Amino acid sequence: MAEKEVSDAELDAMIDASIKAGKAEKKEGASKKEKKPKVEKKDAAPAKAAEAKKSDVKKEQKKEEKPKAEQPKKADKPAALKPVEGYDPWVVLTYPHLTEKSMNLVERNNVLVFIVNMKATKAQVKEAVEKGFGARVVSVKVEITRKNQKKAYVRLAEGVLASDIATRLGMI
Repeated sequence: MAEKEVSDAELDAMIDASIKAGKAEKKEGASKKEKKPKVEKKDAAPAKAAEAKKSDVKKEQKKEEKPKAEQPKKADKPAALKPVEGYDPWVVLTYPHLTEKSMNLVERNNVLVFIVNMKATKAQVKEAVEKGFGARVVSVKVEITRKNQKKAYVRLAEGVLASDIATRLGMI
């Protein structure tokens, strides 16, 4: 759009008029700050209503997505598995660790402690316990001891008791 050229005289007249209008407002006792919010509230009301409608639409879209999350979860895997015949867990697991601390872990935290092969990974330890003893493994934590041995802390699922497996192994 083409802008209209304003002469210097007209520009000066406009500035003087705005200054006079400002002085008149001060004499009336109303400052610009007081009037400005009133004007914004009138202009902002339709904008806020439009934003509220948009947010309502977004909320409705999110509500439509909720049924997916509310669908029944898949059944948890059973805690007890069948041991695999012919599988030798002692290739990965060297021997069960028998100390006071490991016995407390068995009784209180449902954790078995094994000394394992130095080259064994967490996944291999988990597979050995699941296939060898028929127990669902929740987590495996591994550490290297000062004696340069790899120690595995194997946490079992809630349905399987570590004390039962420890009894089978002759630990208890």
